[in-house]
Amino acid sequence: MILREIVPVLVACSCLSPIAAAQRPFPGPSTIPPSSAVEHTQDFSEIVVPITSVKFTPSAKLGFSRKPGPKLDVDANFGTGFCLDAACRFIATNYHVAMTSRAAKIKGEKIIHKYLATGPQDKGATANSLPDGDVLPYATNRDLAIFELRRSLPHHHGLTFSLDKLEVGQQVDIYGYPHGIISPIRKLTRFPATFKAPTTSGLLAFDYQSDKPIRVQGASGGIVVDRKTEKVVAILSGTTEAMAVAVPVQTLAEFVSKAQPFLAEKIFPTTTDVSPVSADLYPKFRPHADYNAKLMPVHADGLQHRPEEPAEVRLLRSKAQLLADSMRNFIAVESYAWGSGDKEPTAHAEYEVRVIDGDQRFREYPDGKKELEEVFFPRLNGWVNPSDDWTKLPKMVGTEFRLKVQQTADMDVNEKRMKVFQYYASLEDNLCGFRPIEDFGFFTIDKSVETACYGEVWTDEDTNILRISEHLELSDKLKAYRGWEESQVVLTYGWLKIAEEPPRLVPLTTFVHARHGKHVYWCRGLFTNYQIFDSRVRIIAN
Repeated sequence: MILREIVPVLVACSCLSPIAAAQRPFPGPSTIPPSSAVEHTQDFSEIVVPITSVKFTPSAKLGFSRKPGPKLDVDANFGTGFCLDAACRFIATNYHVAMTSRAAKIKGEKIIHKYLATGPQDKGATANSLPDGDVLPYATNRDLAIFELRRSLPHHHGLTFSLDKLEVGQQVDIYGYPHGIISPIRKLTRFPATFKAPTTSGLLAFDYQSDKPIRVQGASGGIVVDRKTEKVVAILSGTTEAMAVAVPVQTLAEFVSKAQPFLAEKIFPTTTDVSPVSADLYPKFRPHADYNAKLMPVHADGLQHRPEEPAEVRLLRSKAQLLADSMRNFIAVESYAWGSGDKEPTAHAEYEVRVIDGDQRFREYPDGKKELEEVFFPRLNGWVNPSDDWTKLPKMVGTEFRLKVQQTADMDVNEKRMKVFQYYASLEDNLCGFRPIEDFGFFTIDKSVETACYGEVWTDEDTNILRISEHLELSDKLKAYRGWEESQVVLTYGWLKIAEEPPRLVPLTTFVHARHGKHVYWCRGLFTNYQIFDSRVRIIAN
């Protein structure tokens, strides 16, 4: 039986590239002419942020007396980033900025996670020269990275993005934090420019609106903004004396959809194939009283005739069973975020999950030593925890339990055709349930409760499962539910390709949310860093 841990109230607590990366000297902001008169409604100092890292290394040098004396070498790296989301908890920048700057904090807030869109092993990676003479291999058309901060930056916010195609001559403004004349003093600077054309490498080229040469050191990772709409259209990644190149915002949208699908659903809602928090498409499915999971009832010539299930339902069952069986052995990193209502997450955790023969174990990531049977409870007044629904829900819909399943009309989701199926499991099926926990600090009270459940399965046109939902039938009138009125889960799946192995479906996200009175609690889970492994046994005769 699928059990979902759920806590209502905490009662008490116990105590080398032709265009170099934008890291070149420039003549200073005073040489840049003003743009045409446009009323700017945004304060870009609340959107664009400097990224700086300074490292002091003690060494020795020879003085005038030819005797060695102490010396302090300074290694400083500069870049620019910008708020990706409305709350400014995620900072976007370039990959080469993320790799060359060793920043541990941005404007005082600690960086807890780094997401990279490219790297030396990336398809299309080339050797790119850095200002210090080093070479950094990466794909220039995916020169992107994201920093996740522990807390949102106060008094900062994100900006709207435009996915529209740029027109030649379209006027833009480039915002970044270049080097000042006296390093490391820097200030936000605007560089007026116009769109020139896309490059053969997949970047966008912009001409400066200046008669004098311009080089922008430290502005990599800044934003290119349409002057009229003040929407972000690209991310600055490199410069020459007369031109800047930038990564298109469409590439950023693809990257965010893979690295942070819950975030992408908010800022790029039309780019995700399936939203990780999507709602069901149809009303609740409740089978007729004489429904048989193996045989569908119809009437013919006054006699009851029971043909076999439709071929599409049989195919769904076999694909669901195959998906469940294929996820019995793997290692991945699963990150969690807990929160309530429409607020930002109030707790985070990362675990390495090891699934061996369908049984999952956890270790705190990246340095955990102890193996755990379940993740630690977040110390909050109310929270919900995901279970192993990602493997048990496909198994429920599969061939083993013969649950009641029907196919409904296909639907288009983000311009992709989806087959939609509905299932229902009664209380007697004993397959669904949850575990309400009352935490008193020194001890907890919990009891597993069986429930009926229903949900939807979305597949592609080849009936490969991309999303499954589950809704528990709860009632605040039943004492065993301890005041919980509803509990739901949404799972998404996607294709994983590792080395020479054939592509396979794996869980991508899990989203659990439940309501207790007027309060809604949720947990978001994200799978990354997959390692697939198989157990093979050979019997060798003497």
